[in-house]
Amino acid sequence: MSKTVERHEFQAEVKQILDIVVHSLYSNKDVFLRELISNASDALDKVRFHGLTDSHLLPEEDLHIHIERNPDNRTLSVSDNGIGMSREEVAQNIGTIAKSGTTEFLKALEESRSRQELTPELIGQFGVGFYSTFMVADRVGVLTRRAGEETATLWESAGDGWYRIEESERDTAGTTVTLHLKLVDEENGVKDYVDEWVIRDIVKRYSDFVSYPILMKVEKQEVEREADGSPKKGGTPRKVVEDETLNSMKAIWARPKGQVTDTEYHEFYKHISHDWNDPLTQISVRMEGAVDARALLFIPSHAPLDLYHQEMSYRGLQLYVKRIFIMDECRDLMPHHLRFIKGVVDAEDLSLNVSRELLQQDRQIAAIRKFLVKRIMEALSKLKDDQLEKYRIFWAQFGAVLKEGLLSLEESRDPILDLVLCASSHSETEPTTLADYVSRMKEGQDKIYFLTGPSREAVEQSPHMEGFLQKGYEVLFFTDRVDDVWLQNPPPFHDKHWQSLGRGEVELGTDAERREAEETLKEQTTTHKDLLALLKEILDDEVKEVRLTNRLTASAACLVGDAQDPSPQIVELLRQLGQDVPKVKRILEINPSHPILQKMQQRFDKDRSDPSIQTLAELLYGQTILAEGGQLPDPARFSRMVADLMVRDG
Repeated sequence: MSKTVERHEFQAEVKQILDIVVHSLYSNKDVFLRELISNASDALDKVRFHGLTDSHLLPEEDLHIHIERNPDNRTLSVSDNGIGMSREEVAQNIGTIAKSGTTEFLKALEESRSRQELTPELIGQFGVGFYSTFMVADRVGVLTRRAGEETATLWESAGDGWYRIEESERDTAGTTVTLHLKLVDEENGVKDYVDEWVIRDIVKRYSDFVSYPILMKVEKQEVEREADGSPKKGGTPRKVVEDETLNSMKAIWARPKGQVTDTEYHEFYKHISHDWNDPLTQISVRMEGAVDARALLFIPSHAPLDLYHQEMSYRGLQLYVKRIFIMDECRDLMPHHLRFIKGVVDAEDLSLNVSRELLQQDRQIAAIRKFLVKRIMEALSKLKDDQLEKYRIFWAQFGAVLKEGLLSLEESRDPILDLVLCASSHSETEPTTLADYVSRMKEGQDKIYFLTGPSREAVEQSPHMEGFLQKGYEVLFFTDRVDDVWLQNPPPFHDKHWQSLGRGEVELGTDAERREAEETLKEQTTTHKDLLALLKEILDDEVKEVRLTNRLTASAACLVGDAQDPSPQIVELLRQLGQDVPKVKRILEINPSHPILQKMQQRFDKDRSDPSIQTLAELLYGQTILAEGGQLPDPARFSRMVADLMVRDG
């Protein structure tokens, strides 16, 4: 029967990525072997897991990874007897990386180049580690057979923009990746990768902890021995070639902390996460009592580019039971707002054939999750207290994700509030904790004042800030999208409630100052009562009320929402999600001492039907929208009114 051979061209973006990976991205080319070993280890994990319910899928030999060197042909092969791939899986997983977001990859790479920074983390973030093989090989072949299938598949490419796939044969299930190596070029980082000691060094450095034996045939001198096993006198040494295990296979999470170096922790993290950066920190914990479990958790130093892509798969926590791999992504062990945590959990008492559905109902899983969350919160708190600069790195990468936990009603939100960092009017450069804010509150202040917006610059320039800055009140700035959601109904912090500058009425100053301001505002409202009523009539389609305020000092007006109304950002977010949101009218607050109000009052007193009052009212409303960075309902009409006003006499 003739074999079906297919020749395909890589996508344009993939060819770009291949060229970048091969020629300009990485100075340390040794990592290609780590990627191949990690992929092989994943394949062994999967066949082991599927073998729990279908023993026919398990190979007759023990699970292993085998490295084969051929100095004469200058080839290097990495084989496993794992799950293997079908023809369709080969085409999907190796023939293209479009599903990983090549456009975003190239955009991120271009940004890094403009900063003249190397970005090895990009490979891990986009799951294209296999392509690092082309850094050291002129041609790469993948021979694979899916467990349970009879036909094998051969994939080959020279990294020149084309690849071919054909049917082939393989005695057992598994995968063999064969590299036709480039010539040694020490100047450009290409070592002699068929040299035994080069391979030994790379495996020891990057993959010593892999839980399956990494075998390689090595040549040894064997001395003749007597029947009792002692060396034979005068015996002639002879050369033998036999498999040797290159890695220790020690479960790193089960070893005492003092016996594991930071380098070992970092390499293990890179192995399980496929992130080429060192982690920010690691958390090693042991749970004893009703449930026995060990966990080794890592906080990454960089956020992956798919962190907010809910539909995209991401590696979270690997679950083991008594050192036996169960699943690669056990989301039930970690709440969604801690999805950036990577690591391994090894439990003692879970059923080995537990399914994902049963896991969701398992009380032991719930107990482990609660314990892990507590220890992560403690570790982050300690990092904040002891290494603030390091914690700021964490917050810049993952703070917005962590704040998603403030939306939950199932778990305590106090530990997260203690970890929050935010910009404030107290400092132009240093973010503050909520505890530090409370410690600086003015005497008699009973609220935490805050304002949300798209950026610090936009919030600082908001008219809502004027009265607070004049009276010396510190204001917190929240600029992440999640802030608009959790600050709709924020939990108290140290018995202090929250007050948005953009919602509800705000009273500033001491009790005496408040009473005086209230009396003055009443008098001013009486003076302008009829004008305010006319402005409300003119703007009735846009605002629910027009009133005077003492929160402004320089601006003419601002828009505020009722205390129970959703913010404009929430309304816009709901609309983007396809929700049919009724129009939410806000309150127009006017500065009673501003010349614009005085001018409108003069025209009103002179002629209540003066058409210019309507023009000024609409311009005032439009100006308040622009001041807060909003979108005008009718920009063309606003532009015409401004132009008419500019050429009008008087």
